[in-house]
Amino acid sequence: MNYLYFLANASLTLRVIEHVQKMNHLSVLSMTVIHQINGWVVKVKFANPLTCENDGNFKAFMNELGIPYEPEMRLQMVLWSLETGQSPIEVMRRYQVAIVSHGNPNTSDIEAFRQQFTRGLGYCPETLA
Repeated sequence: MNYLYFLANASLTLRVIEHVQKMNHLSVLSMTVIHQINGWVVKVKFANPLTCENDGNFKAFMNELGIPYEPEMRLQMVLWSLETGQSPIEVMRRYQVAIVSHGNPNTSDIEAFRQQFTRGLGYCPETLA
């Protein structure tokens, strides 16, 4: 079962990762985090379909932080490429997209990306706040 959402900034993305990590009773298969100029795309894939109650709870949480996302064709190809096991580095090069994290949800990937990006710019854009 897949959930795809658009989030405004890094803080919200970190909250999603922390929430997913606390959901011990649900098996997260993978989580993909992509940074775009105007925000973040987060895809959460569970190993098994969620019960109606868990599905509703998770969607309610995600809807508080972001909006359901319908990716354009290029991003669909990015997500499909990752699903088929292609290397995130290859996919980033081919589609010119910033894949910050793919696989196990990990807040340190987001923090490292945020630090390196802001160090290079010399300031912190709103999406990295």
